[in-house]
Amino acid sequence: MNRLTVLGRVPLYRLTSSYVNATCLRNFSTTTPTFARNTVINFVPQQEAWVIERMGKFHKVLEPGLNILIPVLDRIKYVQSLKEIAIEIPQQGAITLDNVQVQLDGVLYLRVIDPYKASYGVDDPEFAVTQLAQTTMRSEVGKISLDTVFKEREQLNVNIVYAINKAAEPWGLVCMRYEIRNMTMPARVQEAMQMQVEAERKKRAAILESEGHRDAAVNIAEGEKKSRILASEASMQEKINEARGVASAVEMQGQARQRAIEFVSAALNKEGGHHAAGLVVAEQYVQAFSNLANKSNTLIVPANANDVNSMVTQALTVYKQVTDAGDKTRNGDDQQK
Repeated sequence: MNRLTVLGRVPLYRLTSSYVNATCLRNFSTTTPTFARNTVINFVPQQEAWVIERMGKFHKVLEPGLNILIPVLDRIKYVQSLKEIAIEIPQQGAITLDNVQVQLDGVLYLRVIDPYKASYGVDDPEFAVTQLAQTTMRSEVGKISLDTVFKEREQLNVNIVYAINKAAEPWGLVCMRYEIRNMTMPARVQEAMQMQVEAERKKRAAILESEGHRDAAVNIAEGEKKSRILASEASMQEKINEARGVASAVEMQGQARQRAIEFVSAALNKEGGHHAAGLVVAEQYVQAFSNLANKSNTLIVPANANDVNSMVTQALTVYKQVTDAGDKTRNGDDQQK
């Protein structure tokens, strides 16, 4: 069935697409059939609403399905499509908060939710919504800077939808969503933005390079620090081990000397022990002079160096004096006890 486009209340034949684009108008949902007459029994298609007037006054809205009307008195005035439709918003200029002029166009998606308001609330719903979308977009773009337009494009679409729905509620329309499609700006602004992007990239590259050098220097310093710590710990452990070795050696030497002294002491307490000790002292005395003569250029000559018997007698005398002194000391200790 052929249909006529209704702009306002005057039925017109469907406009050509070139004329529609030139005048910023689109084929909207308010239509009436070419031969839409009251046939008493009427079938309303799905997702359509027929607005009925009785004797020139609004009577009711027919729902999809079977409907019965009174001939002559009832008239099918408007046919509203309840489907979601897309309206192309033509390109328009807008000035951002930082005084940059941009050209934007978009696509508006809307739906009729109240056939009565869509038929009687506004003369040309599509034209009204298109103009409202353009003015709202200019207003919202003027509130933000150019960089924000790029960063918060989605939020800008949401703000436009909210403003359109707030104004289009008396028209029985609801805006489902709005999408900014294209956005252009002067060539000089584009060049400046390109230079800004390149400078930002160079800045990030320089920062990354400096951070790499810094991390490398930190890693090298950390490595040297750990190396020195390990070396100092190794040196300290080495010195500790050497000290422990020396201490163990001294302790072992002392224990050996103690055992030797105890052994000598036990031997001296035996019969004839003093004579044996004197003989040993005399031998060591003579041996000491022999070693001095072999290992040193200094000459130590006793007064009686040629008299060996005298040297032995002198050594035994020294030993006897030491022994007598030790005996006196032990006797004194015993008396005190």
